[in-house]
Amino acid sequence: MPGAEEILDPDADTPKEACGVFGVYAPDQPVAHLTYLGLYALQHRGQESAGMAVSDGETIFIDKDMGLVSNVFNDRRLAALSGHLAIGHTRYSTTGSSTWRNAQPVYRSVGEVQFALAHNGNLVNTAALAEEAGMLPGTVASDSDLVAELLARDIDSSDIERALLEHLPRFKGAFSFVLIDESRLIGVRDPNGFRPLCLGKLDVGWVLASESPALDTIGAHFVREIEPGEMVVIDGDGCRSYHPFGDAIEPRLCVFEFVYFARPDSRLYGQSVHKARQRMGEQLAEQAPVEADLVIPVPESGVPAAQGFARASGIPYGDGFVKNRYIGRTFIAPSQALRAKAVQMKLNPLRENVLGQRLVVVDDSIVRGTTSREMVRMLREAGAAEVHLRIMSPPYRWPCFFGMDTGDRGELLAANMTIGEIQDFLGVDSLAYLTIDRLLEATGAVNAGFCSACLTGDYPVDVPIDLRKDVLEDNDMPPSGLERLIHEP
Repeated sequence: MPGAEEILDPDADTPKEACGVFGVYAPDQPVAHLTYLGLYALQHRGQESAGMAVSDGETIFIDKDMGLVSNVFNDRRLAALSGHLAIGHTRYSTTGSSTWRNAQPVYRSVGEVQFALAHNGNLVNTAALAEEAGMLPGTVASDSDLVAELLARDIDSSDIERALLEHLPRFKGAFSFVLIDESRLIGVRDPNGFRPLCLGKLDVGWVLASESPALDTIGAHFVREIEPGEMVVIDGDGCRSYHPFGDAIEPRLCVFEFVYFARPDSRLYGQSVHKARQRMGEQLAEQAPVEADLVIPVPESGVPAAQGFARASGIPYGDGFVKNRYIGRTFIAPSQALRAKAVQMKLNPLRENVLGQRLVVVDDSIVRGTTSREMVRMLREAGAAEVHLRIMSPPYRWPCFFGMDTGDRGELLAANMTIGEIQDFLGVDSLAYLTIDRLLEATGAVNAGFCSACLTGDYPVDVPIDLRKDVLEDNDMPPSGLERLIHEP
C-alpha cells in the first residue's frame, strides 16, 4: 500500500538510460567548472546523482551527491576543486540502488596510487567476477564498484594503465569508462561500443564525453568517436591509443541512442541524431499513412519525427501538448486522485488545437503503455475526433541488460499483447510501429552495427542464466497479460 504521500515518476513508461560521463585534461584551466558545464549538457542521461573527481597532480578530490547537477554543485563547491584534470558523472541506476553510496565517480587509494572511475553501461558478468575474486555476496555495491575494486587489487606502485589492459578483456557487457589518476585521463569503450563516447580538443587540452554537445558547451571541437574496443590515455605527452580487446570487436551501438537517449544535437556514427529522427517520421508516413488533420509530437523526443511525418505526408504539423519543463523527473502526490494525474502533471493537451481534429500522435516508444494510455485519454477529453498513434521504433518486447532500465519481460506491453490488443488497450483509432529495417535505414548508418536486442531478442553478448530468468520465449506469453494491464491501478 502506498503511503499518504507517494513520489511518482511521470516518465516511468519511458526507457531509462544509465549515465553520462565526462572527462577533461586542461592544465591551467578551471577543470571543475568545465566538468560542471559538461555534466549539465549530459543531464538528460541521468537525474539521480551527480559527481566529479579532480586531480591537482598529487591528490584526487571527490565531490558527489544525490540530485541534479545544478543542485549538487555551486560556486563554493566548485572553487574547492582545483586541479588540471577531472572526470564527472551523472547517474541513473540500473545496477545498485539509488543511494549516495552508489553515486559516482568511484574512488580508490592503494599505497601511493589513487584513481577515480565513472561508468556508463552495465556489465553482465559482475557476479562471476566477484566470485572469482573471492568477494562475499552483498559486498559489491554495483558493477562500477566491482571494476574499481578489481583494478585496485592489481595496481602496483606505478600503473593504472597496466591494470586496465590486463582486466578489460574480462569485462562482459556495456561499458564506457572515464578514469583519472593523479596525472592521466583515460577513456575506454567496450568492444561492442554499446554506449557512446567521443573525443574533443581544447586549445590547451583534451575532453572525453558521452555525447558531442558536451564538447560544444565548453568550446571544445569534436575530434572523433572513441572506437569500440579502444582505450585512450591523455597526459602531458598528448593522446595515445590502445586496443586491449584484440580482434573481439563487433560494433553494436544501442539503437535507442538514435531513437530516444541522445540529444538531438548529438552526432553518432557521423550522423545527426535530429536528422535521423526526422527520417524515422518520414519512414512512418510512408509505412503507415492515414487521413488526418494534424500531426502532433509527444515532446521532446517525438518532435523531429513528427516534423518528418508531417513533411512526408503533407498533413500540417502542430503542437498538441504543453510540457511542464519544471517538474523534473519526479513529484510528490499526497492522494490517489493526484496520483492518477501523474502524466497530466508533465503534459497537458492544447484544447484549442486538438478539438474536433483527427490527430496523428508521434512518440518514440511504448514500454509499459500506462503513459500512452493516459495521453490518449487526455486527448479524447480535450475533444480529439480521432487519435492515430505512430511509434518511431518497433515493439519493445525484450529487457535490456546493457544499461537501459525497463524491467523484466512481464512488464513490457508488447511482450504480453498483440498489436491489436495494444491498440484496444490504449484506446486509439489506429496504431503503427516503425519496422526494424526502416528504423536502421533512418539512422543513416545502417551497416555500422547496432544492438536492437530489446526489439528483436537477439543479444550480442551472452547473458548469464541468472539474469535471463525473466526472459520468456514467445510461446510462454502470459495469457493474462491483457487483463492484468487493463486492471492495474
